[in-house]
Amino acid sequence: MAENKDTKDEQIVNENEAGTSESTENTENVEGTENTEKQEELSVEEQLTADLAKEKDKFLRLFAEFENYKRRTSKERIELYASANKELMTVLLPVLDDFDRGINEIKKAGEDSELFKGMELIQGKLQSTLEQKGLSKVEIKAGDTFDADIHEAITQIPAPSKKMKGKVIDVIEQGYQLGSRIIRFPKVVIGQ
Repeated sequence: MAENKDTKDEQIVNENEAGTSESTENTENVEGTENTEKQEELSVEEQLTADLAKEKDKFLRLFAEFENYKRRTSKERIELYASANKELMTVLLPVLDDFDRGINEIKKAGEDSELFKGMELIQGKLQSTLEQKGLSKVEIKAGDTFDADIHEAITQIPAPSKKMKGKVIDVIEQGYQLGSRIIRFPKVVIGQ
């Protein structure tokens, strides 16, 4: 009987331990469920925060891209307006050159006549009209330092003096710019 009592005691202890284990498991399950729900809530909040950050970033990038587009199109519009007459101006440049040559020949002949005055008047009107549209001469004279970005060297000749080495000796053809862009580079002879 003593053995039965010990067995029964062991069974009760085992049952108590099992009950305690089950209650511990139930408690852990409840706590685990609450933790999982909290994690899910946190992850939902974190998810929403991440989505919000992603959308803000997307909005800022889109806004910046739109600002760049506006800036680029306005710059292109200004450039187009400034150079809209480029083709016409390029075609009229030989006419200006012919006027310059004609006036120089009349001066050489020494004629102080109505022809000279008429040529100067026509040339002046043409130049002033083109200047109103943005055309201007590239200012260059003999003795200026040669700059390959602005001048076009036709030939090199021995410099008449040491001071003239690397400088413009003569201007063969006048250069013109439309706004800030050079549409025809001045053709020059430089000293060597």
